[in-house]
Amino acid sequence: MRIVAAIVLVALLAAPAAAERPRNTPAPPSRPGIPAPAITPAERAALADSVRAEFAHAWGAYAKTAWGHDDLRPVSGTWRDWYGEPVLMTPVDALDALILLGFDADADRVRRLIEDKLTFDRDTSVQVFEVTIRLLGGLLSSYQMTGDVKLLKLADDLGTRMLPAFDSPTGMPYRFVNLHTGRVSGARSNPAEVGTLLLEFGTLSKLTHRPVFYDKAKRALVELYSRRSRIGLVGDEIDVESGAWVGRASHVGGGIDSYYEYLLKCWRLFGDADCERMWRSSVAAMNTYLADDSAGVLWYGESDMDTGRRSATTFGALHAFLPAVLALGGDLDRARRLEDSAYRMWNLYGIEPEVIDYRTMTVVAPGYPLRPEIMESAFYLSRTTHDPRYLEMARTFFHGLVARCRVAGGYTGLRNVVTGEQADLMHSFFLAETLKYLYLTFAPDQTLDLDQVVFNTEAHPLRRTW
Repeated sequence: MRIVAAIVLVALLAAPAAAERPRNTPAPPSRPGIPAPAITPAERAALADSVRAEFAHAWGAYAKTAWGHDDLRPVSGTWRDWYGEPVLMTPVDALDALILLGFDADADRVRRLIEDKLTFDRDTSVQVFEVTIRLLGGLLSSYQMTGDVKLLKLADDLGTRMLPAFDSPTGMPYRFVNLHTGRVSGARSNPAEVGTLLLEFGTLSKLTHRPVFYDKAKRALVELYSRRSRIGLVGDEIDVESGAWVGRASHVGGGIDSYYEYLLKCWRLFGDADCERMWRSSVAAMNTYLADDSAGVLWYGESDMDTGRRSATTFGALHAFLPAVLALGGDLDRARRLEDSAYRMWNLYGIEPEVIDYRTMTVVAPGYPLRPEIMESAFYLSRTTHDPRYLEMARTFFHGLVARCRVAGGYTGLRNVVTGEQADLMHSFFLAETLKYLYLTFAPDQTLDLDQVVFNTEAHPLRRTW
């Protein structure tokens, strides 16, 4: 499916700066498994306002305590920088959310910060995947929403400095590249880090008329796909120099997840027939060998990439992106059933753990770092089905966040969802993805038209303006 050229953004009512917005206290969620009355239009609007107010609380805390740094540490009232000196991870990642939610004064202040302080001419080795989805994606989406050519120039400079990462014998990128010297490192990578680059580099290519960006990122994706097993699965670790698989466990969780996402989304954004072919083949193998419906409840577990034999029955917060992708690909039955399973996982402790064993429904990894994927899937299912149960799910997720993760200094993840022990970090994706998806779920559908925009894996909306 090709997408058309415009994004539909409805102008939001003028509002005070984010840090000045009051907190709205939400009503308690309904009990798991007990159907709630359909959310009325007035309740839906109130929920959108509540999410917006919580975004204001989180952003205001960052702006007060960690301004100009990469991440906020909300419990200790300090900050974290990724590479010794800041690359403005939270400001760049959150800019399009500030615009979309109507915090115009804050967005203008962030743009001035980026233009005055952000430079990529630094002797620093950065992780190609994370910098691509957060910084490159954020600069591109914000450029498309504002027309500010300085943002595009920064994106062009960043993309150019990352090109040496693709100079491996296979064309699959190294994990790290020095932005000043071009020196690369990290030959052992994974499908997510190899295959989650084409949306951003492809968009940069179209906007700058430099084919090298599209060609390098697409070659990496094709080279990875060409090394799938006889039954169509990929493993969890690959050597980008030799092209040999180092890890042969196949699943849809972290390290592989967004590889599948980008096969579909690159077809949608660019109309790339190769991506369509690779998506259709890959999703068929995934549904055949990774889906686990043995107990009448749908999960996606882990299997050996060569035999398809089940090797683990684990599912977690990162796996919960898949209902969104299945829905976007038209498989609403599997999308609905898998989101129901993810919702069961969330309701085990009122907030989802990082990983569970779905056969025993016990926690394997108890942390929750404010991940967005389950909210993302509720958003897509709400938009594609118009079933009010996904608004109720989103309300449950929102209330869980407020109850368990809100602190005076912003929002923090949890080290353990069972005990409630808090961590001390507000990742940039909490603003860029988690709260953005919740807001868009409750906001009027016209706020953003899914037929005319494709989100990258960091929820940066990209549109076909070329």
